[in-house]
Amino acid sequence: MAEIIQKDGTWTFDGSTLRIVPGSDKSVGLLRRTLGEIALPLKALAGIAYEPGRRSGRLRLRLRDGACPLTQVTAGKLPEGSDPYVLTVETRSAAVAEYMVDEVRNALLLDEVPDGPVDAYLLPGPALPMTVGAGDGTVSFDGRTVRLEWTWHTDDKKVAAGPVSLDLDDLTAVHWQPARGLADGHLRFVTTANAPRLAPGSDPLAVELNGFKKDPLMALLASAVVARMPHPGAPQRQLEAAAPARALEAPAAAPAEDHDALLRRLRELGELRQSGVLTEEEFTLAKQAVLKRL
Repeated sequence: MAEIIQKDGTWTFDGSTLRIVPGSDKSVGLLRRTLGEIALPLKALAGIAYEPGRRSGRLRLRLRDGACPLTQVTAGKLPEGSDPYVLTVETRSAAVAEYMVDEVRNALLLDEVPDGPVDAYLLPGPALPMTVGAGDGTVSFDGRTVRLEWTWHTDDKKVAAGPVSLDLDDLTAVHWQPARGLADGHLRFVTTANAPRLAPGSDPLAVELNGFKKDPLMALLASAVVARMPHPGAPQRQLEAAAPARALEAPAAAPAEDHDALLRRLRELGELRQSGVLTEEEFTLAKQAVLKRL
């Protein structure tokens, strides 16, 4: 058993699981506090390192590519205060940090854990339902539907489009980009009918992020969505096996609630065309795709 307790948080390793509990120090970001405790299986790890410093050091984990939906969607762009896999270590605790490194590395060697990518997420996404308000909108996700609503300072095109509802099965990608300097960030949802064309401030499928305190929570919500989408590294046969049974059975008629959802989608597409977000050709293609599902 190895354990290190710091103001930044506590890491405990029992040989098979590394438990990470965020601390209460003001340097601990809102994302880490909201995410809470993480139970990280050994097989999700690719490595661990201690980086000494003059005033404090860093314990840093390297996860296998594709093991965690949060690291998948953030791609190394999280600031350290928000990164759950970085621990600030006081200089006087350097020996304890080095012991933790030795214990984890020895376990990786003994269990012969590869450091290559995985084809399925080894950590679950955040608990649902989840709602986050940041930037120019509020996004909620209940496990099946993503809903975007706009604030008073949203671009006119988004206001004209109104609230947007997206079915999980229609999503092909989720992009998260933090604000950098004077450049705003964004959270963008991509569907088969809507490849990104507009700037995030005008795109009704994107939330523009301005670099404020709650922005990282949009990354957490993005990870909740990504965790329930097909894994990017999964073999094609696994993706086919994971397809909903209703798609394989090809029922003659969709359930009433699905029918109503498709009708709402048609209305939303019409509003997007009227507001100028969709061209006539794009609207026709999207409409045909929805009609095929009725």
